[in-house]
Amino acid sequence: MADKYVAYVGSYTRGKSKGLSIYDVDANFNFKKRVVVEINNPSYVTLSHNQKFLYTSCDEGVAAFRALDNGGLELLNKASVNGLRPCFLSVDKKNKYLVAAGYHDGKMTVLKINRDGTVGEVTDEVFMKGLGSDAGRHYLCHVNCALFSPDEKFVFSVDIGMDQVKIYEFNHKNGKIRLQGILRCELGSGPKHMLFSNDGKYAYLTFENTNVVNQYAYDAENGKFTELQSMPTLPEKWDGYSNAVTLKLTPDDRYLYVSNSGNNSVAIFEIDPETKKMTRVCVLPISGEYPKDILLAPDGKNFLCVNQESDSMTEFEVDYEKGYFTMERRPIKLYSPTSIKLKKVL
Repeated sequence: MADKYVAYVGSYTRGKSKGLSIYDVDANFNFKKRVVVEINNPSYVTLSHNQKFLYTSCDEGVAAFRALDNGGLELLNKASVNGLRPCFLSVDKKNKYLVAAGYHDGKMTVLKINRDGTVGEVTDEVFMKGLGSDAGRHYLCHVNCALFSPDEKFVFSVDIGMDQVKIYEFNHKNGKIRLQGILRCELGSGPKHMLFSNDGKYAYLTFENTNVVNQYAYDAENGKFTELQSMPTLPEKWDGYSNAVTLKLTPDDRYLYVSNSGNNSVAIFEIDPETKKMTRVCVLPISGEYPKDILLAPDGKNFLCVNQESDSMTEFEVDYEKGYFTMERRPIKLYSPTSIKLKKVL
């Protein structure tokens, strides 16, 4: 980590939290808070692919910021999603469209991004319909994740309530979507977060209720998935309540990280470069509660866990050969953090 970075951390603005925290990150992956940008409930943050703009959820819908060369932020605008506050955001590579996932209202929204980085009009939207198999909180539709395919021919909507991933063809000319297919998951499994390998050939999906992560071969031609492997994310002797949450891949596609709430741990899986088969390296506690997000250091040797319910972020150094990670320093105190992104600065 010879380069300099800033980290943007979104938080729920209840109690002491005021919004979006900016941290300076040095070569040793040390975090020093710079400033807090006041905005209500920036519970999810994402950067444009060129790192010139930052987009966050907020009570008004979506907020757009210019990400300055020094890591500072300049608010550009806020735009409505014609629904409740999103829980997940994705932008395309050319920064022309943004898709927003709505957990609370079961809605996926596509919005236009203007040339100046501001968020514009809604180009398409869909409220998911149907009843799930779980009589608890997943009985109704809840879109927990929405993202573009690697080639951006499709948009995927992960519905934790319906146990489905809906596959939509995406029209880049007008921002319209058309349902093309459905990946039907095990009833009651609760698919939560999806991630593609950096080479675009594989997809990984966490399941909240069954506490597993699935690996799929991805057919880019028609947007179809073929399940290859399903791996438990919890320790073998754990019999308490827990949920698989988010997932991250190292840049070389060699290691997959999955966080677990309840068990409050992170599982690391090694992916064989030739066979692509996953084997578990370790699953260990993260000294916090509800690890909502994970940030990997650019060199893959450290990671930071964003722990919503313990108001903290905890950092670890990883020894892949010996199969464990160790806590680096004291937890960083931050009220109700939920999401984090890293940007290189001058």
